[in-house]
Amino acid sequence: METKNLSTMSKPKEFPEQQQEQPGKENKMNPEPEIIRKNYKGSEKLKGKVALITGGDSGIGRSVAVHFAKEGANVAIVYLKEDEDAKKTRKLVEEAGQECFLLEGDVKDDIFCKKAVDETVKKFGGLNILVNNAGMQVPKDAPEEVTKEQLHTTFETNIYPYFYTVKEALKHLKAGDSIINTTSVTAYRGSTHLLDYSSTKGAITAYTRSLSKMLAEKNIRVNGVAPGPIWTPLIPATFDDVEDFGKKVPMGRAGQPSEVGPAYVYLACEDSSYMTGQVLHINGGEVVGA
Repeated sequence: METKNLSTMSKPKEFPEQQQEQPGKENKMNPEPEIIRKNYKGSEKLKGKVALITGGDSGIGRSVAVHFAKEGANVAIVYLKEDEDAKKTRKLVEEAGQECFLLEGDVKDDIFCKKAVDETVKKFGGLNILVNNAGMQVPKDAPEEVTKEQLHTTFETNIYPYFYTVKEALKHLKAGDSIINTTSVTAYRGSTHLLDYSSTKGAITAYTRSLSKMLAEKNIRVNGVAPGPIWTPLIPATFDDVEDFGKKVPMGRAGQPSEVGPAYVYLACEDSSYMTGQVLHINGGEVVGA
């Protein structure tokens, strides 16, 4: 039941026009997201492994944490300030029979990212899987509405931390271990409301491909997941109208975190041992360029 607050910086500036996620937001969603299917059966694909997940307190990050636990991994999750959500994730991981270490702090701070990796290794004795997942989005309808402050904050939140965490994780990762980055369908087909966000996701895709080539000789695999419209707390926190969310994809509905989490399990375990530099598209049938 341990929590570490490793942040050495003040909390990020809040934009007047930005709707921030609130603690416990996931509990107030209607319908509440499905984190893992009730009939999901783990098969020890990650037994004895240690995973560090940024943005692991809710949504896709929570689903990844619970699926990893079901497969036998101990998990450390990084979150900003959503204590209630983080504690719920920890409870779900513990119910799956594994340990969950909570790390509160701001991923924009490279010092915090270093400490998060160090504390995870100190807690569990090693690190095998790094999931870069934390992110933010602020919808705008026109390019001129994206302020300099918003642009800097979006990039500093969505892509800079990937460099910070990987740099530190590589001190501990070894052959057979895995790095998984969360990109987005918007990196491939663009977005009329998320110009800066989709730009960072495109950067993440390019980063994933480049890093995979750099680490291939070490047999450290680097892959990504590009979710489409997934029902997470980020959606009602940033969009006013969510009634039609996800209905434009071929399957005609938004996806659930439970439908994304297993993709991370696949990329983290030996089942994907001959895959690196690739991105899995979990998007309800939307065909996008590779």
